[in-house]
Amino acid sequence: MNNRAVTIATWIVAVLLCLAFLGAGAAKLTAQPMMQQEFAAFGYPLWFMYLTGLIELVSAVLVVIPRTSRIAAGLLICVMVGAIFSHLTHGQAAMIGAPVVLLILAVVEFQLRGGLATPLLPTAGATSPR
Repeated sequence: MNNRAVTIATWIVAVLLCLAFLGAGAAKLTAQPMMQQEFAAFGYPLWFMYLTGLIELVSAVLVVIPRTSRIAAGLLICVMVGAIFSHLTHGQAAMIGAPVVLLILAVVEFQLRGGLATPLLPTAGATSPR
């Protein structure tokens, strides 16, 4: 794959993650009844729903900024691993489809932006990958 194609793929994945997590984070931060019920069913306190929503919303914005996209993707990986774990440990294996897809997209974004091969925080004068 040439450099231009990688750059385009990176931006497509970033925008998809941004859109998905703007919606998911907003649903949690506005305490939509479905979100409240889901977090209650998992036994999580209400404040955890708000924290998760805040992380999702902030990450949705940061993932489209090249300098911070890898950090955002890392945060989203953690959130999606937690979501998958919660569904699996509460007998909701059929509900892991969307979290698995979002986890894969976040891992792809993390890798396309440099993965673990480059420093997480840019050094002075360094340019951000793609």
